[in-house]
Amino acid sequence: MIKILVVEDDIAVANLIKLNLNTANYESTVVFDGEEALNVIERDRFDLILLDVMLPKVDGFTLFEKIKPLGIPVIFLTAKSSVTDKVYGLKAGVDDYMTKPFEGIELLARIENVLRHYNKKSNIINFKDTEVYLEEMKVKKNGEMIELTLKEFELLVFLVQNKNIVLTREKIIEKIWGYDYVGETRTIDNHIQKLRKKLGWKDEIKTVFKLGYRLEE
Repeated sequence: MIKILVVEDDIAVANLIKLNLNTANYESTVVFDGEEALNVIERDRFDLILLDVMLPKVDGFTLFEKIKPLGIPVIFLTAKSSVTDKVYGLKAGVDDYMTKPFEGIELLARIENVLRHYNKKSNIINFKDTEVYLEEMKVKKNGEMIELTLKEFELLVFLVQNKNIVLTREKIIEKIWGYDYVGETRTIDNHIQKLRKKLGWKDEIKTVFKLGYRLEE
């Protein structure tokens, strides 16, 4: 899943951006000042940063100069409509520039465009030490290849894309085996057990009594 860092000191704006990102199936982290942003960037990996220019502690332009060597695409967000600020940002190498207020649909379109430019659309999804390559249908854990059957792979993708959400057996059957499946739900349990064993996810894949399963971070 694509991970986006939102650096925005206006809580209402930050929450609205996060809502739009979650709706579009992006994973988002929100921080409210430049200093906190630097700390988070040191600890985690992000595919894109939405960066407000006017920030407490460390302003957006200064923060961008520190981010630049990391090669992470950045979209500036600002309440200013000043042409000078826009030109300064674009000359500095920022990937795009949006003036608040803006529509959520436009923001998502800009994000899509920048990610496409960087070839970072969701070909790879990650969960802890595991990488799932969607196009190649490969799985690596700590850099080592994990052999999965087709159904095991599809079930793994479904779990990772819906982490922390309870997936009922009925929903899993519909998604992985199809509406016309006439077998037993025990098939799902067997596949879950195999995934737990192959990936070492005994604690990560939780059984939800009488419902189904949930993948937990």
